[in-house]
Amino acid sequence: MKKLNFKKLLIGTAVGLVIVGAITSGAIADRLFGIKPLDKIFPRQEMAFKVGTLQQKILIEESVVIDVAEKVSPSVVTVSIQSSTRRILEFSPFGGFRPRIEGGEPRDIGTGFIVSESGLVITNKHVVVNKEAKYKVITKDDKEYEVKEISRDPLNDIAILKIDASGLKAVELGDSGNLKVGQFVMAIGTALGELRHTVTTGVISGLGRGITAGNPFEGFVERLDNVIQTDAAINPGNSGGPLVNSAGQVIGVNVALAQGAENIGFAIPINVVKDGLERFEKEGKFPSKAFLGVQYQMIPQRTAIINNVPQGAYVVDVIADTPAEAAGVEVDDIITKFDKEELTEEKGLAELIIEKSPGDKVTLEVWRDGETLELTTTLTEFSE
Repeated sequence: MKKLNFKKLLIGTAVGLVIVGAITSGAIADRLFGIKPLDKIFPRQEMAFKVGTLQQKILIEESVVIDVAEKVSPSVVTVSIQSSTRRILEFSPFGGFRPRIEGGEPRDIGTGFIVSESGLVITNKHVVVNKEAKYKVITKDDKEYEVKEISRDPLNDIAILKIDASGLKAVELGDSGNLKVGQFVMAIGTALGELRHTVTTGVISGLGRGITAGNPFEGFVERLDNVIQTDAAINPGNSGGPLVNSAGQVIGVNVALAQGAENIGFAIPINVVKDGLERFEKEGKFPSKAFLGVQYQMIPQRTAIINNVPQGAYVVDVIADTPAEAAGVEVDDIITKFDKEELTEEKGLAELIIEKSPGDKVTLEVWRDGETLELTTTLTEFSE
């Protein structure tokens, strides 16, 4: 039996410890040999760098959200309504008819944002649609101001509220003309009509969308084109609130959420608001909206082909004492052209009327009982 070579055993043990240490942490190999033999297998520094970069990115994003929320929130207000009280009778099988008082209690219904230190607030027109009700705006510090005047834009779902105040903090209005899909955005508002100053985040998920606000069967249907689509959570109560970018600039007015879908909301581009606001400040009112006076249903191309009728606006009703009645438009007519322009699914009757002004003389091409007629009329001013 050979004698054990103690020197070789010692060297072998040392090498083994170095290899084990290199596998577990790499520190011993680095310090003893000044090399990194396992970096290709275990890229310790690269992994640490990636983790550090990810943590840094998360911290930066969190910082942006916090900074923007702190900057914009003082300019965001809650819109509250107080409807008049009414006495109604309710039937009870145990006591017959009993009176009950309905209304009168203030409740939060929407959001707005301050655009002037002297008390101009932007919100959606549909938030303040009730002309008989009284409205208030509540700031972040819970100060309440009665709305003294309301100016509603007949062309868009926008309204300007005037309150008696001074020294308010106005938002910074951005530019919605150069937005990009994927751009980071935040929405601030009174979610669900209860949760004031709720902040949600997301991205711009689409541009140039078209949505219908109002009743599509009515001649004064409001078509909003080129709206911003976002996946930032927009709930009932957020209407009229700001959609802001990472610089804290307002780039849109939250207006609607897609029915039956999740995380799809829409906002009116701020450039539309800026144009209307500039006109309002110069003339003291919004531009007038033209009115024809028909209730209709658009017939899409596929339906028209199946039923052997032309594509256009099928007239459901003609409103009395309107330009449509004066022109001789009748129920069951199909309006195929408006002022020489064909009606399509992409550009219906409402979209074409919006391009006109009160007092404009227009021609209507109408299909009636297999015949095509040409009618003329003069558009009047739309009155809500």
